[in-house]
Amino acid sequence: MQGWREETVVMRSEGGDRIILASGENSCIRNSKVQEVIKVVEKELGFGEGQLLHKLCKVYLFVSGGRIAGCLVAEPIKAAHKVIPSSASENRSNLPDNKTESAQANHTLEFGKISFKREVLRRHNHPDKSKEECQGPGAIVCEEEAVPALCGFRAIWVVPSRRRKGIASQLVDAARKSFCEGGMLGISQCAFTPPTSEGKELASTYCKTSAFLVYRDGDV
Repeated sequence: MQGWREETVVMRSEGGDRIILASGENSCIRNSKVQEVIKVVEKELGFGEGQLLHKLCKVYLFVSGGRIAGCLVAEPIKAAHKVIPSSASENRSNLPDNKTESAQANHTLEFGKISFKREVLRRHNHPDKSKEECQGPGAIVCEEEAVPALCGFRAIWVVPSRRRKGIASQLVDAARKSFCEGGMLGISQCAFTPPTSEGKELASTYCKTSAFLVYRDGDV
């Protein structure tokens, strides 16, 4: 991978690494190496075959030493939800029984291709503070009220041997810089799909807060 025709480079490092943009507007998205990486990302992140990309997606590839070492798939979104830090959730769960009402079952909160059962907790003295809670492995709690957002990080993947070396953060930087015309997007304009434990750590570290934004299919 010394260079492709119609290659769009969005970032370069002093060491020679580069981040390229592959989309429907150039031929990179159809490159066989890119397709191989997409299949790996789909398998490792739990997407069905052929379900990761759609026509509005932009794919950012971190190329190092002639190999693709990382991949970020971004898509346009309209809204997102702020994650409630776990400590806030724990404090809420310790409220007296007469202050909290639990509405169980018959509701699901759909994030991407995964549906989690949800429980809506309402404080009688603060009816406008209702929240959504996702139950299940890797569950997160988020605010029910949506906020405007423009760019969704549908998938972020780095080859195992290069993880925890800042590649994922550089991919997010590149997406924020080039996803929309007219300037770099603010962190508050970007959101993550509900992340794995490693993804949650990345989002919290990058955003410098555990109250980062997440989005679901209905927000796209």
